[in-house]
Amino acid sequence: MVGCAFAISAPLLAQAAFFSINNFFHGNQSQAAGTPLNSQTMPLLAPANNIDPHPPVGGADITVVDGSALLAESTPSVDSSELEHPASSQISVHVVREGETLSEIASMYGVKINTIIWANDIQGRYIHPGQELIILPITGVRHTVASGETLASIVKKYKGDLNETAQYNEIATNADLAVGTIIIIPDGVVAPAPTASGVTAPVRSVGGGAAAAGYYMWPVPGGVLTQGLHGFNGVDIGAHSGIGTAIVAAADGTVIVAKSGGYNGGYGSYVVLQHSNGTQTLYAHASQVLVTVGDQVSRGQTIERMGMTGKATGPHVHFEVRGAANPFR
Repeated sequence: MVGCAFAISAPLLAQAAFFSINNFFHGNQSQAAGTPLNSQTMPLLAPANNIDPHPPVGGADITVVDGSALLAESTPSVDSSELEHPASSQISVHVVREGETLSEIASMYGVKINTIIWANDIQGRYIHPGQELIILPITGVRHTVASGETLASIVKKYKGDLNETAQYNEIATNADLAVGTIIIIPDGVVAPAPTASGVTAPVRSVGGGAAAAGYYMWPVPGGVLTQGLHGFNGVDIGAHSGIGTAIVAAADGTVIVAKSGGYNGGYGSYVVLQHSNGTQTLYAHASQVLVTVGDQVSRGQTIERMGMTGKATGPHVHFEVRGAANPFR
């Protein structure tokens, strides 16, 4: 990643040599001015309009609470106190300083070492001064081991990945788990409880923002919504043309992340744009990234090609809006 000149509204912490992107999810774009946001006034999510019974969906889906992202209205077996909260809901770019170690950087951001390793595809835990590291917030389900449970059964319960969970908790996949042990399942999902009618309760957005209506354009010309609001205020959009379909900038902005290749915390190859209204948009799972850090891009400009890199079941783009309501939910 090369250096770039762009403005970020969050303060620059020179002593740590990193950039910090604004917190997101503050209010709701569709909420009327002056109307308090509560369980009666929050809008229900619109269903996806894709007719494919097995649509392509993607990874990097993180369940968060306390106004940072999303949580099912009710859960069958855990409550919000059992969710692992991110130390920050920001994407940060950290520039490694002389003598810094992964352990020290992880401690600075309140994440585990593997969080940084996965997001940057670091081999052998080696980093060097001047290297730019993407710090993604990590969140998942925190589970207390009960009698008879195995790591495999716990991971299956929360739809996680066995190897990732083992690495994150620094244990073997077949380890004997003592009752009472705390296990974190990265990207774990707590299934919403059925309602009295047997229909799964809808997930409501507790995020939002004040972006002007019409600020963001549809990022996939000819594309269709394949998965509604999930993860960090994101939606999945597929297209009949599949891999190679043009993905365009939803608004004018500056490229602050342009990752080509690698798993990158589930996003695969992806781009993040910083916009003049203080928000970010993220475009994940690309087959090809066409921009570099520092580029100024225009609304409607092709910035990448659709793919299925990272954690994805089919060609699509995972599109997130950070700092404002996602208009395509």
